[in-house]
Amino acid sequence: MRINVAKQKMLAGKPAYGYGLALGSPIAAEALAQTGIDFILLDNQHGSFGPDSTIAALMAMANSSAVPIPRVARNDYTMIGRLLDEGAMGIIVPMVHTAEDAKAAADACRFPPTGSRSWGWGRAGIYGNDYSNWINDQLLVIVQIESATAVENAEAIMATPGVDGCWIGPSDLSLSLGVHPRNRHDDGRVTRAVKQVLDACRNTGKAAGYATDTPEQAKDYATRGFQFLTAGSDIGFMLDGAAAGVKLLNG
Repeated sequence: MRINVAKQKMLAGKPAYGYGLALGSPIAAEALAQTGIDFILLDNQHGSFGPDSTIAALMAMANSSAVPIPRVARNDYTMIGRLLDEGAMGIIVPMVHTAEDAKAAADACRFPPTGSRSWGWGRAGIYGNDYSNWINDQLLVIVQIESATAVENAEAIMATPGVDGCWIGPSDLSLSLGVHPRNRHDDGRVTRAVKQVLDACRNTGKAAGYATDTPEQAKDYATRGFQFLTAGSDIGFMLDGAAAGVKLLNG
């Protein structure tokens, strides 16, 4: 049995922090998974991960404590099932706008009678013969709330059985509210929408999440009550470090 340490931290009322991977590199997954971070997000929606590189990254992370949580490309039963069959311990589902969307995502993630996941798995067999006994409980199902419609439906979405938490996508949320993403931190419309989602999570006892760019931002959002927090990405760390180096070299 594998314990989902990120999920257990959130159930205990603590924040879980993760790094996002967009470059499609299993070597980057292996390296970042060894840092002590709670989870690694393998981005199959906007990142460069495909089926083969996702499997390679899951294999590269196998000897770490970091929980492998891919973001699926879309809310699709087969796509979700394939990631779980390869050994994902959590799924992030983008563009969940309604309770019906949330139910479809949650049902795809868990075996009957809790959900409708198809029986059978591939690489996930490494977890042992008892895999099916515990995966429903240890799995972390995170839906993305990233539209004005989703904000209005936030409480119904978060009350959906099988949904463990949300991860606010601030850029798409801002755009749906008529705000350019670069201005989202200073616009009251976005601030109010984020608070509405946070309140919905509190009212339903589910974990609120947010996509931040740095560890400093993640710590700040944790003090506000958010628990599922990305704290930077492989490409962000690389570019920030390289830019800082060039500035020093040319200073």
